[in-house]
Amino acid sequence: MQVPLRDETLGIGDLARLTGVPVRTIRFYCDEGIIASVRSVGGHRRFDRAAVERLGLVRRLRGLGLGLATIARVLAGECTVADAVSAERAALDVQLANLAWRRASLRAIEEAGPAERAARLELLAAVERGPAAHDVLVEFWRRQLVSPVSGELFASFVAMAAPAPPPEPTPTQVVAYAELVVLAGDRALTRSLLDRARANMRVIRDEDELMSGVGEAVMLAEPLVIAGAAPREGPELDRFVAAHATVRGSGDTPEFRRELLATVELDRDPRVVRYWRLVGEVSGEKATIGATLTWLTDSLERSVT
Repeated sequence: MQVPLRDETLGIGDLARLTGVPVRTIRFYCDEGIIASVRSVGGHRRFDRAAVERLGLVRRLRGLGLGLATIARVLAGECTVADAVSAERAALDVQLANLAWRRASLRAIEEAGPAERAARLELLAAVERGPAAHDVLVEFWRRQLVSPVSGELFASFVAMAAPAPPPEPTPTQVVAYAELVVLAGDRALTRSLLDRARANMRVIRDEDELMSGVGEAVMLAEPLVIAGAAPREGPELDRFVAAHATVRGSGDTPEFRRELLATVELDRDPRVVRYWRLVGEVSGEKATIGATLTWLTDSLERSVT
């Protein structure tokens, strides 16, 4: 649109001098619809005084790395500066986490001995990003819980069984996480866990009640596991057995304890034990829920033998 030349408008050179933005960049912003302009009778771009502040905001946001599409939304009032900056920071956090994962993976391969390097390279190449690996572990445990369970209890369990990737992982943690993914892909282990879960579903009346009761037993036993105490009979084991007996409509008898031992024996499978040891390497926990369940299972065996 052509307009008569007016004193309150600015030429593109004036706008460049006032804002420090090069003329060619201003032209580009105009073409992209970021900065509005009109044409003088002579065909030159003219800008109103508000363009100075508008272009200054664009320059500052671009300096922070925001894209033009986001900046256009801010200028159009579709989102605030705070919202745009928050979204950009969140995206940057994801990028930094991915870079930290890659760096730790490279270090893990670099630090491996010649005989181990090829196997480690193959292991880590299959787990390129921490978030994707975490999704694999969450889905692994979701498949095992065939009985209905509340979202709150499932989230609480998954937080312990599938720890989130550390934001600044060490090479050891990256290798441990990759090995967790490999174990989660073990079909024989998955089949054994599913068979047990389906068998339990036929006799357990309330999965939430069982998980809550076992959780209480784990909390009682955790200090003993951390202290390195040997498996033993006591209130920790009694609570563990009672949790199972209650949801099965049974009582705590020697016969029930023997039956329960056969049911929970899978928790001592070397692959399961290794899984929980790797969880501890990733999370830094002194006693994972799996290690504590193994201690309780060992205590149960001692009580029946």
